[in-house]
Formats: sequence, C-alpha cells, structure tokens
Amino acid sequence: MFDLSNKVVVVTGGARGIGAAVCRRLARAGGSIALLDINFQAAEREQNAIRQEGGQCRAWYCDITDYGAVEAVMACVFDALGSVDTLVNNAAIAHVGSVATTTEQEFAKVTNVNIKGVFHGIKAVLPFMEQQGGGCIINLASVASDTGIPMRFAYSMSKGAVSAMTRSVAVDGLSAGIRCNCIAPARVHTPFVDEYLARHYPGREQEMFRTLSKTQPVGRMGTAEEVAALVHYLASDEARFITGATLPIDGGFMTLKP
Repeated sequence: MFDLSNKVVVVTGGARGIGAAVCRRLARAGGSIALLDINFQAAEREQNAIRQEGGQCRAWYCDITDYGAVEAVMACVFDALGSVDTLVNNAAIAHVGSVATTTEQEFAKVTNVNIKGVFHGIKAVLPFMEQQGGGCIINLASVASDTGIPMRFAYSMSKGAVSAMTRSVAVDGLSAGIRCNCIAPARVHTPFVDEYLARHYPGREQEMFRTLSKTQPVGRMGTAEEVAALVHYLASDEARFITGATLPIDGGFMTLKP
C-alpha cells in the first residue's frame, strides 16, 4: 500500500522543513524526487542525503516567482525522469503584520511567492499531466486560509487564495484525470519557527514556544514528518477518490479550539 514506485514527484521548496520531510518520505516510498528550491546548495545537500538512504532524488535550482524558469525546469524534469506524476506546491514565505502595518512591497512579495508561485507550478505542470493521462497536485495552505489569526494579514490572504485555487483546478482537471487537493496545517515545528522565536523573542524562546504550542488543542505543534505522511497518502493511488479537498492537519485547531 501507498507505493510510489515508478512515480515522479516534484516538490517545490524541498530543501528544508516540511518540503525536506516530504522529499524523504516519498523517496522512501519509491518515488523519484525532483527537488526544486531557490537555495541550490541546500537542495544539493538534501539530494545527497536522500541518495545516501538509497532514495532517488535530483535537485534543480528554481525561482517559483519566475514563470519562464518554472516552465523550463518542469520540461527538464519530464525529459530527465520521463513523467511528472505528482506536484507538491510547498514553497512559501511567512509574514507577520496587520493590514495597517503591511507595506505594499511586503504584500507584493508574499503574493509573488505564495500565490503566483503556486499558479506557476500548476500551469507549468498541466501540459505534461494531460499528455500522460493524469496526475496529482497537492498544495500546502494553512489553517490561516479559513480562520482569523492575529497579525497574519498577507499570509492568511495568500493561503486563502491557495485553497480557492485548489478547488478550481480540481474541477477543471476532472476530464483529464488530474486530482488537486490541499493540506492545511496549523503550527508545525520547523526551522522557521526557531528562527522566528530567536528574532522576535530573544531570551524568551522556550517560553514562547510553549505558548505557541498550546494554541493547538492537543497541546503541541505538529511535525514536518506528520505533514509529509498526509502528502504521501494524497500522492498515492489509495487516495484516487479524493479531489478538491482541503484537509486540515492541525491538532484540533479548527474544530476543537474553545
């Protein structure tokens, strides 16, 4: 079950955090991983780590805000690996601020990465999926897509767009056999969280980590590996009856929060 042998999986932002966990998990399941990241040195390190574990992985430099670059990389992946069966749109940036404090430049940056980057990936991969008779697209959104979180205006806006984009792509992809789903995590402990706490709460990192952990009703943050496990399921044939869905992985945040 959940075997990904002979499937090519493209993961954007695959060099660290959730993206790296996804790459490793899907490689262990037999997938051939095309790891895309703007930090090519980190991407190569992750590629080599996966290969040392016996997995198949090849890293490509890719700036997802540049459609021409994304289109060229997708063509290279298809030529090199023979198909593009699954696209995991994971690359994104965070932003802290209200509508009043968010600058036009900050808003544009979040939009370019978190919305246009996902659009570019989907648009570039569709011709190959249509050519091969189907495929699977998995977008990473957030619980911020559907609920108000203080000081997350631009980020919430961008992830709401990803969730809406997912439904549109899913309905348009039905006739071509293309599934499109979305995962909405709550707080996940990644290097970003540690960097955020060190930058904004120096000397109080452990205290604030506990505070943020308690915002999930289960009392802790998620792990990158737990998110990767859900990606693995959606990418597998066992999930072929699921499309157009936004699946929360949130420790009860959306349904159990007082």
